[in-house]
Amino acid sequence: MGCTGNTTKKNKNGKLKVMASFYTMYDFAKKIGKDKIEVTNMVPAGTEPHDWEPSTKDLIELEKSDVFIYNGAGMEQWVDDVLESLDTEELTSVEASKGIKLLKDTDAHEHDHEHESENDPHVWLDPQNAKYEMNQIKKALIKADPDNKDYYEANYKKEAARCDELDQQYKKELAQVSKRELVVAHEAFGYLCKAYDLEQMGIEGLSADDEPDPKQMSEVIEFAKKHKVKTIFFEELVSPKVAKTIAKETGASVKMLNPLEGLSNKKIKAGQDYFSVMKQNLSAIKEALSE
Repeated sequence: MGCTGNTTKKNKNGKLKVMASFYTMYDFAKKIGKDKIEVTNMVPAGTEPHDWEPSTKDLIELEKSDVFIYNGAGMEQWVDDVLESLDTEELTSVEASKGIKLLKDTDAHEHDHEHESENDPHVWLDPQNAKYEMNQIKKALIKADPDNKDYYEANYKKEAARCDELDQQYKKELAQVSKRELVVAHEAFGYLCKAYDLEQMGIEGLSADDEPDPKQMSEVIEFAKKHKVKTIFFEELVSPKVAKTIAKETGASVKMLNPLEGLSNKKIKAGQDYFSVMKQNLSAIKEALSE
């Protein structure tokens, strides 16, 4: 394996060229690779990634990269076709969620879209899964750049400890709340709910842009009233219109809960990341469940 170092297309500055399929993968890659990599988030800031498709320009960039990081589990509908079409002999691809026990979409709200995946791809919202994905990313970076193995290992160790800490914080703070039911914009919070014994009612299914039909709307309103839900959550990249309608019907307020599919440029510039957003989510959930 002595010659593997020669195949990497490291930039002139000696950094590994990494492409990430959407914000969370980009953030995780940055945390592990730091200044040894140059990482590009393929999905533009503020864009909902579920239905995003790469352009020809993206594909050309991908072909020039050393490492491609994607979540998998049906999050990137386009990924299989793209990987088949590219000359990827020298590309280290990593499906970060591979090996995580996936949750099924139990209530697909009769969305029989042919592209709708049966698995819930939002694994990263459980900090233990985030840690797993970072480990997968670390292995891919080491594979593409074995010379910096110790560097990636050390960064991963630090981030893994932060994931454990976050997990403990969620456990501790959510053990004290009186209610367990959340009404959310789309069913992105299955792994988070499973980890901390909560229940989500999604206004929409696993994909954030399905408009709910009247039957769904009335189910959600019914659920909110029955469980005396006082907060209806909307999310960063999707219009809060429907959440507001439900809030009005049930006398609840609306707040943001971020599934970390993307962040606005403003938030990225302000230095927000996976951990800061997960902590904001925890405060919002805790407040909603303590009302």
